[in-house]
Amino acid sequence: MCTLEKRGSVYILTLTGNDEHRLNPSLIDSIRAALRRVLSETTTSSSALITTAHGKFFCNGYDLGWAQSDPLRYPQLMSSKLRLLVGDLISLPMPTIAAVSGHASAAGLILALSHDYVLMRKDRGFLYMSEMDIGFKVPAWFVALLRCKVGSPAAVRDVVLRAEKLGAEAAAKKGIVDLACLGAAETVEAAVRLGEELVGSRWNGAVYGRNRETLLADVVGAMGFDETVENVDGTPKAVSRL
Repeated sequence: MCTLEKRGSVYILTLTGNDEHRLNPSLIDSIRAALRRVLSETTTSSSALITTAHGKFFCNGYDLGWAQSDPLRYPQLMSSKLRLLVGDLISLPMPTIAAVSGHASAAGLILALSHDYVLMRKDRGFLYMSEMDIGFKVPAWFVALLRCKVGSPAAVRDVVLRAEKLGAEAAAKKGIVDLACLGAAETVEAAVRLGEELVGSRWNGAVYGRNRETLLADVVGAMGFDETVENVDGTPKAVSRL
């Protein structure tokens, strides 16, 4: 599912294999277990986390095939699991960097944007919110995160309502990607350099995590609603904080 490697003070979490890295409970639980290991090893030292992936895809969104095998229960479970993972990343007491090594679609793009910085290879892959093309409603908390991370309201509109597919250089112009790199290896190496630079500041990790939570307060608030469960009038039911 995923591996965790440490290079000095930088952790590299890699989604392994050549599949699409679609998000289902097994993969999400594996990533969260890796994050718990990072937390257990960094109680007294400055660190940074990089997330990347093998193969053509960084992450191609939800595992819809798995969800549709039990449409009454599995979509809600998958949504809850992803919100738990994003909550972990938002509260993580260290800088986080997504080294996007291939396509990042829908929930996969949300996973990338849940990191503080996004670096992306420019020779392959695109960022893509596919919901318009596949006939799905975009969750409100996805949009809250996009508004926090994307450079302008017009760019958010085009990403959501035009299902715009963006390569690294186009995404950088829109303020979605911080750096477009030559290839997959170069993207990871650039992420490591950035991680080492951030670790060198020797910030207090707990304060860093709390400041990120403040910065993303709108996202944290929106994550308290599970839009896979609706009231009779079609509005989302509030659920307990994850």
